[in-house]
Amino acid sequence: MNNHILNSEISHLELLNRGKVRDIYVLGEDHLLIVTTDRISAFDVILNQPIPGKGEVLNRISNFWFDRISHLLPNHLSDMSLSEAIPNPDMRNSLGDRAIIVRKLRPLPIEAIVRGYLIGSGWKDYQSTGSVCGIALPENLRQADQLPEAIFTPSTKAEAGEHDQNINYDECVQLLGDSLAEKVRDLSLKIYTEAAIHARERGIIIADTKFEFGLDDASVLHLIDEVLTPDSSRFWPVSHYEPDSSPPSYDKQFVRDYLETLDWNKQPPAPDLPESIIQQTAEKYREAERTLTKS
Repeated sequence: MNNHILNSEISHLELLNRGKVRDIYVLGEDHLLIVTTDRISAFDVILNQPIPGKGEVLNRISNFWFDRISHLLPNHLSDMSLSEAIPNPDMRNSLGDRAIIVRKLRPLPIEAIVRGYLIGSGWKDYQSTGSVCGIALPENLRQADQLPEAIFTPSTKAEAGEHDQNINYDECVQLLGDSLAEKVRDLSLKIYTEAAIHARERGIIIADTKFEFGLDDASVLHLIDEVLTPDSSRFWPVSHYEPDSSPPSYDKQFVRDYLETLDWNKQPPAPDLPESIIQQTAEKYREAERTLTKS
């Protein structure tokens, strides 16, 4: 089994897309094979070196949550076995836990973001307007304060190389329609609330997260992509949480902090990472998995 995969190569399948982290292959008319690689991006730039084991960790965490919240809605995972898609056992073994088979669905044109704490772009928005994505919040909140209740703050999906744009709920309705927008909002808040309770009991605060949804041919809503991972969420250790600060997180923190010390304009080409930063980041991902998935 490879310790890391920067770019997957599955010669007998058509490569549909190579994203920041995931390689997507066509698998017949109704399915896709997704390989979650060990690539890592920062400031929307894919870095030169992989984080060993990161793709496996992301997949296992997502699969844990897909199973845990399956009572709320279906997800995109297929029952097709990996051996059907990749008959060669050596090729399967080389992918480790990085590959999944999913049903083809129609992705919704938004990212469903839920915020439970005031941080990131939400904090900047609040400082200038007193609200986040058009949702008015109480006065005198501090950075990283827990919000009175979780809020749904969707964004558009940007083209490659562009940034997602936050939108308000009315704009979400314009994109999805009343009924679907309401369903996406309510399910996003339910998933977040259940997950936040589970994580908090294990010492992790889920400050915010993003979900993606898709529709099948019968217009049934499904959860797709990844769910509640360190790449799609902001996880803080309860033991280090302090309002009025930016708490440390279980994700690319070591990478971002290192890159901020460099004279780099945050445009390609990216600088190389020291081995110590790579290993510390890999351990943070593994720690998030161990903490969240322990019984």
